[in-house]
Amino acid sequence: MGKIKITEQEIINALCLHIAHKREIKPQEVEVELMYDDDYGFSAEAYVNDRKQVLITANMIEALRFYLETQLNIDPYSAALELVLDENEGIIAFAE
Repeated sequence: MGKIKITEQEIINALCLHIAHKREIKPQEVEVELMYDDDYGFSAEAYVNDRKQVLITANMIEALRFYLETQLNIDPYSAALELVLDENEGIIAFAE
């Protein structure tokens, strides 16, 4: 596997799929907002049925591994994942 770029929308999709899978709901029932803070790094807020859940970087990596396995058929533990804040593209990730 070469280096794969995961777009901001794909990260959001990964989080929605992962949360939906864990809660046994439809991915369309999950809303996600990605965030970056200089002090705390990457995080996200997920909303399900008007309830907010704060996701830290580790949760985001877990969701990306789930996405790699279920959507891209890639061994999720053979990939090194890196979240990146890009000026033009927002929050993206690289899997290598």
